[in-house]
Amino acid sequence: MSLPMSSILPPFRHRPSPRPQASHPLTAPQPKLSRARLVLALCLTSLALAGCQGRGGGIGDITGSIGQSKAQPRSATDWRTESERWGKRYEASPKDRDAAFNYARALRALDQNAQALAVLQSAVLAHTNDRELLGAYGRSLADNGRLKEADEVLSRAHSPERPDWRILSAQGTVADQLGDHARAQQIYQAALKIAPGEPTVLSNLGLSYALSRRLPEAERALREATSTGTDDPRVRQNLVLVLGLQGRFAEAEALAKRDQNPAEAAATVAYLRRSVSQPNSWDMLRDGAKTKPRSASAPTREAAAPQG
Repeated sequence: MSLPMSSILPPFRHRPSPRPQASHPLTAPQPKLSRARLVLALCLTSLALAGCQGRGGGIGDITGSIGQSKAQPRSATDWRTESERWGKRYEASPKDRDAAFNYARALRALDQNAQALAVLQSAVLAHTNDRELLGAYGRSLADNGRLKEADEVLSRAHSPERPDWRILSAQGTVADQLGDHARAQQIYQAALKIAPGEPTVLSNLGLSYALSRRLPEAERALREATSTGTDDPRVRQNLVLVLGLQGRFAEAEALAKRDQNPAEAAATVAYLRRSVSQPNSWDMLRDGAKTKPRSASAPTREAAAPQG
């Protein structure tokens, strides 16, 4: 699996933290952007969402900007300030649980994934029974492409007796990246039983359906996500993708204009039209889900909590 269309285009490195947000700056598609990158960027927007959920947030930082607290940092500058503040405290006391957790969260939001992973790895060794730290560590493993390890760690970050929908959403995102879409969809459904109508989970579910070529179901899930009142561009971008995959380009362009100016929306849909017309467009979409998704809260956009 938070993004304006700008995050879709190169260099779009968006994150669950300052991973998009309901406010990423939009940028017009670049002429040199490959069709594969465009389709995959659009599609992976959701994956990042789920896990896609907020990178910068606490345990629930799986889907990024959606539902994030107004008290959380919103911009790249805010996240850098957080990184500096918590980094100093962490350097002074590496075993300080809160310092490690918040410093790593800020690092993830700024796409400094390797450093965030190192901080969290040390933290979980010092605080072996802290499931919130374990959840953050699992998401960080996924950020760094260590998907199987992430899957195992996330499964230990909550229990069957007390499941956490945010962790489930992150697990679903990892399953999608591993290509196990059926399992991912079961996980998202389990998360929705705990948090009915949660837009970040619905968005991840919709993208998962799209990756399975179940486009009508993908559209239903994404429309439900957008009807919840959330104002997250990443959710709408996923719907733009699904409408385009169904050949409904006029609808896709109209929706894209919610987050882009008319020229940018037209350019985005033109790229999408050319992309889906290629015989291997589905292979690109599927293979893209196996790559590391962009964080839905990239520092370049109005950053939201890191996703996933």
